[in-house]
Amino acid sequence: MLDTLLLSRIQFATNISFHILFPTITIALGWFLVFFKVRYDITNHPVWLRAYRFWVKIFALTFALGVVSGITMSFQFGTNWPGFMEKVGNIAGPLLGYEVLTAFFMEATFLGVMLFGMNRVSPRVHTLSTIVVAVGTTISAFWILSLNSWMQTPAGFELRNGIVYPTDWLAVIFNPSFPYRFFHMLLASGLTAAFLIAGVSSYRLLKKDNKHAPNMTLKVSLTVACLLAPLQIFVGDLHGLNTLQHQPQKVAAMEGAWETQKGLPLVLFAIPNEDTRTNDFAIEIPKAASLILTHDLNGEIKGLNEFEGAHPPVKPVFFGFRIMVGMGMLMIAVAFITRLSLWRNKRLSHWQLKILVAMSFSGWVATLAGWYVTEIGRQPYLVSGVLTVEEAVTTVASSNVAISLAAYLLVYIVLLVLYIRTLFYTADKAVQVEEYDYSIVEEVRHA
Repeated sequence: MLDTLLLSRIQFATNISFHILFPTITIALGWFLVFFKVRYDITNHPVWLRAYRFWVKIFALTFALGVVSGITMSFQFGTNWPGFMEKVGNIAGPLLGYEVLTAFFMEATFLGVMLFGMNRVSPRVHTLSTIVVAVGTTISAFWILSLNSWMQTPAGFELRNGIVYPTDWLAVIFNPSFPYRFFHMLLASGLTAAFLIAGVSSYRLLKKDNKHAPNMTLKVSLTVACLLAPLQIFVGDLHGLNTLQHQPQKVAAMEGAWETQKGLPLVLFAIPNEDTRTNDFAIEIPKAASLILTHDLNGEIKGLNEFEGAHPPVKPVFFGFRIMVGMGMLMIAVAFITRLSLWRNKRLSHWQLKILVAMSFSGWVATLAGWYVTEIGRQPYLVSGVLTVEEAVTTVASSNVAISLAAYLLVYIVLLVLYIRTLFYTADKAVQVEEYDYSIVEEVRHA
């Protein structure tokens, strides 16, 4: 049987992988709902209300699964990683508490008004509730990413008898990697939600849904994707520069760089070999990695051999980074091509709609790959330079961890299948039930 350390790592990875899927959608979907609702308030066009009513159902379902999986994940700190809270609980505890106090309570309070109060409160109050929920999801991301970033680049603390104590909360919260990680995640959420909306809207159009709502949401989502994609490239570049400064061993693993080198080539594909500490079957672009990472063709990049025994496992970081970038480039290409086609032809072809349906959850793939690069790239530390994974793991018997891991996997697989089926079932019902109002077609078409 696998040991407790490895099983606990797999279990936490399972929990975080399942949980992150849902906030990645709701953070940005809340702002899409704000846009739909404000547009309805301004124009009084029923198409915007139809879009709002459809997507608020998806938001509620996604939000519920995110809350439930988040609560389950928080148990892991006590059951599987007691050393984490024992050593850094003076920082982790307050940051998690701030998230609950400033965001979760606000979201939970106004979510009820948002979901059930449309006909019970004034339009202004209902719109305000939608805005507050969207703000709450963003604040939640702020606190969670502040803690995660602190674990990557800890600051504003001191050690007393082996225990971490905060000395400067502003330095803790706004630690060196936080701004880049926070905006990178917000943009990733925006692209994830945009492709989900585009995919489900395309699914409805393929089902011969001739109503204007799916056409409008398709147009809006593709426009947002085209606007956010260049920003994500820019922020991703800044994030990479920050990571090179503070976690050079992670960047070395991402690039498959074994030796310190000036003019490092960009490895398009290879199979890292940790036994020989070389890359097999490498396909490279000369000096391109140095240009991207340092903005200098002859910039120096430290190799993994500089960190022997203190760098992350190379293969998952190396391949995870390429999956993230590859999926991101595919999303950018699909977004721009389909938006241009929609602008020129006023509609998409059958195969373009099918591609967008297939890309509905592409944001999940890119986000998970990037998350694995971030978290595995921090190894062997749980908190960089402060607490190793081995120091924090539980002493519970491996058989107990294996049983709970199997239970988590079973439940999460079932929930994920049900979530996706429910989402498209809701789309099918919208095709069948939602009434089409011909009186506003021409007016809305030119809005």
